[in-house]
Amino acid sequence: MKKILVFGCMLLLGVSLQAQEGFNLGINLGLPVGDASDLSSFSLGVDANYLWNVSESLDVGVATGFTNAFGKTFEILGEEFDVEDVQFIPIAAAGRYHVTDKFRAGADVGYAIGINDGNDGGFYYRPILAYSLSQSMEVNFSYTGISLDGATWSTINLGFMVNL
Repeated sequence: MKKILVFGCMLLLGVSLQAQEGFNLGINLGLPVGDASDLSSFSLGVDANYLWNVSESLDVGVATGFTNAFGKTFEILGEEFDVEDVQFIPIAAAGRYHVTDKFRAGADVGYAIGINDGNDGGFYYRPILAYSLSQSMEVNFSYTGISLDGATWSTINLGFMVNL
């Protein structure tokens, strides 16, 4: 089932790459908070979305990407133990509201597919605040939450996005 979902995500990304209008690609750096900070020191991710303008101030569309959270190394009684990296591919609906010409607020909501062993993924939500640097570039600040069985994987992120 995971392989089918990963294939679907890659297909969605591939289709988005064919259409240039409204396609955005970016990177982000995340700091784990809460449960995630016990196992990971930081995360790196790539983001992709395709947004359609449905009104003068509202864009809606689809979002995906890939995030790798780097596991920590612990020392217990003189022995080192490495925590495995945690990886997700989110598939989500996206919405962005243009507060001003420069500021946007929005969210992605969907499901994050867990890629590493033992990671089943979970409900994905990501509120986002963005500031436009130019017509085609923005810097954004976001919080990512993934509801897992018995825990929440959360990061605070700083990202850079380019409109292609």
